[in-house]
Amino acid sequence: MNERIVVVGAALWHEGRILAARRSAPPELAGRWELPGGKVEEGERPEEALVRELREELGVEAEPVERIPGEWPLGRPGYVLQVWSAKLLSGEPAPLEDHDALRWLRTDELDEVDWLDQDRPAVLEAVRRPHP
Repeated sequence: MNERIVVVGAALWHEGRILAARRSAPPELAGRWELPGGKVEEGERPEEALVRELREELGVEAEPVERIPGEWPLGRPGYVLQVWSAKLLSGEPAPLEDHDALRWLRTDELDEVDWLDQDRPAVLEAVRRPHP
């Protein structure tokens, strides 16, 4: 099977800082940091999945702004990460699902967390672009 499964990540910006989320599961990823997001469901556009995932995982409303160029393979065959810049519309992010901590990072603080391997290049690409 050669089906490509898209996982969306949010470069969620607020007051010049990007949100990082620390994984609590699965065990092999626990303790490492990522951009929040999740899998695009059948019949769903990636932007819709991003809004839904941020609502489910963080309890916030956000607006996708633009797709960050590039796509990063994930550890599971067929899975790829696509990232959108997004702005926080309402709510205070909380680690509701699959995360145990959140941090807003300035661009000079990005190395303070242990990013998942596939997220690091995506984050670097996101911070190179104008953010909302």
